Amino acid sequence: MGSIRRLVQSVLFYVLLLHLGAMSLTWNLVSLLLYPLLSRRQGTIVGRAAISSVYRGFWTCTQWLGLMQIDYTALDALSRDAGLIIAANHPSMLDALLVVARVPRGICIMRASLMRNPFLGAGARLARYIRNEPPRGMIRGAVDNLKAGGQLVLFPEGTRTVDAPINPFRPGITLIAHMANVPIQTVFIETSSPYLSKGWPIWKTPEFPVSFSVRLGQRFAPEADHQGLLKRLEGYFASELKAS
Repeated sequence: MGSIRRLVQSVLFYVLLLHLGAMSLTWNLVSLLLYPLLSRRQGTIVGRAAISSVYRGFWTCTQWLGLMQIDYTALDALSRDAGLIIAANHPSMLDALLVVARVPRGICIMRASLMRNPFLGAGARLARYIRNEPPRGMIRGAVDNLKAGGQLVLFPEGTRTVDAPINPFRPGITLIAHMANVPIQTVFIETSSPYLSKGWPIWKTPEFPVSFSVRLGQRFAPEADHQGLLKRLEGYFASELKAS
């Protein structure tokens, strides 16, 4: 009986993933049409809200079906904050989907190759997501977005966590905060499962339900000594995650 239940849950979950992919592809086709018709401001608002809505719908469905247990409403407190870096740890490939689902104005820095992906590229361009190449262009784009009142979702580890509690932070986040003169809001993502952690293949199903909990941490003001702030930020994440 248990094996049948697990099979049904696995089928339902991957049907939802396929539906998410179909929704993303459909929105990208729509985005191709909207991009030349909307102003930059209009495209930014519509594009970011649509991506957030698609992800929020996915998480809602997983909870209705008992596949996921998600507590991420703490992020709602950030929805009205203008000019903010949202810095989170990165245990799973699903982390960006979690954060953006509750922060409709948030954007991410994406690999240049993903900006050409048929499931992601056109929608990301409409929402004015930021390419990670070249580095100077990435920093300039991030600073411009923040000075315009945007919210930037960053994972300071740069990749999914390998060495618990957290990988060494990559430079950039505190420099961007200093240049844009915006604070860094820390966010902690905790999960009951290693599903889609580094090295976990997407076709391998987890034990259901998978739980995700998201909580807010300390907010750090920008500093001219951005390298010193980066070390303190990394130390704060490490101590908070060890204690949890």
